[in-house]
Amino acid sequence: MGHGGGGTLSGELVQHVFAPAFGGEHLAALGDSALLDIGGARLAFSTDSFVVRPLFFPGGSIGDLAVNGTVNDLAMSGARPLYLSCGFILEEGVETATVARVAQALGAAARSAGVEVVTGDTKVVEAGHGDGLYINTAGIGVVPTGVDIRPQRAVPGDVVIVSGPVGVHGVAIMSVREGLEFGVEIQSDCASLGGLVQSMLGACQDLHVLRDPTRGGLAAALNEIAQASSVGVVVQERAVPVPPEVANACAILGLDPWYVANEGKLVAFVPRADADAVLAAMHAHPLGAQAAIVGECTDDHPGMVVARTGLGGTRVVDTPLGEQLPRIC
Repeated sequence: MGHGGGGTLSGELVQHVFAPAFGGEHLAALGDSALLDIGGARLAFSTDSFVVRPLFFPGGSIGDLAVNGTVNDLAMSGARPLYLSCGFILEEGVETATVARVAQALGAAARSAGVEVVTGDTKVVEAGHGDGLYINTAGIGVVPTGVDIRPQRAVPGDVVIVSGPVGVHGVAIMSVREGLEFGVEIQSDCASLGGLVQSMLGACQDLHVLRDPTRGGLAAALNEIAQASSVGVVVQERAVPVPPEVANACAILGLDPWYVANEGKLVAFVPRADADAVLAAMHAHPLGAQAAIVGECTDDHPGMVVARTGLGGTRVVDTPLGEQLPRIC
């Protein structure tokens, strides 16, 4: 299970098994989506699979995740998402009404994100082998001329911005899965980030890095970028927005909200001179209203993320080994 968590074990699986087997310069970039030059057009291409349990949760469903997860991967390269494929793997015995409910949610999410589902596939596996249903989506988008957003582009001096409170999605899933009550319903932050990214590009076309901190949470995303760009990242611990209900739930469950998955948040590395303009553009968008500057890039400790605590000390923020909460997307 740890190999599916987006942490060190996932990275080892990709680097030592899949990348050597598949090869190719586009795969070697290991971005949220592959950037392809075809016939003069610059395309972003991404694929993702969704195995969340339960299928429905506060704030969304596996259908919403299947659209927003792939759309967001495309948006993290600055692309305008256009088209999706959709594959359903159904377990023998799943009710048609359940499949229809998921399909309706998926279609509504696609329309909301401004993308069209243009092709798909359906397979059925024997009872006991599919946990209801799984979904795979792949997406294509167009990257505007002059936009170059990659995890290798972070440089010392860049400002790190988080688009809103972290840890919400994973805690929402866990609360339903385990039947936990925290005095207030925690809803997933599942959302399409394409519009927010376009607003940010309107303020600064030279965004350096974007990443949606899904599996492995904020900590994994920051470490991936630090290692890809060979820069150090310093985060002000108290600047990272964590909702009180998420902090309380994580304290009860023994989790660190920095490592809990999000499905409607992004991390941006932007030039310091453009940080205020980008932050203002984010605040003007509903999905960036609570955006905050949380840190910066430095020449020190390249490839490492450290947090400055409220007491003036520092701590290393490691890449997670596996996943605190499996099957959350």
